[in-house]
Amino acid sequence: MFRLLHFDQHTPLAIGLCALLFRSALFAADIIVVTDRQHPVQAPAGAQVIELDRPTQIEAELSAQLPANRPRSAALVQQRLIEGGSALQQRIGAAYQGVVDAWSLGVTTIPAVIVDRRYVVYGEPDVVKAVALIEAHRRLQQ
Repeated sequence: MFRLLHFDQHTPLAIGLCALLFRSALFAADIIVVTDRQHPVQAPAGAQVIELDRPTQIEAELSAQLPANRPRSAALVQQRLIEGGSALQQRIGAAYQGVVDAWSLGVTTIPAVIVDRRYVVYGEPDVVKAVALIEAHRRLQQ
């Protein structure tokens, strides 16, 4: 599904040039960034960022400071869900959809930068740099 990219000693120069030449590609390409809170990324506007631990974060918000009494805790969580309304439902849905999307894309390591659902760079938190790596690879393939 993805092409894992490997580069030689000329890669730093190519990355620098491509970063300058292909900044506009950031806005033309379909960019998905998969990460979590422990792996912060620098993502440009327009990139879809999936945080794999987002569902856990939302669950922690809902269960914060619950009483030890189980029936009271359940009632309080229910109240928080109701008060959160459709905005909370959308946050929960989007968080879990992101996890499903990352799984369906075959992401194995984070951070992952995916371009056009075809190319992936693992371990690079700078999305501009990751996209430049992909663009350099594409140019070499032409």
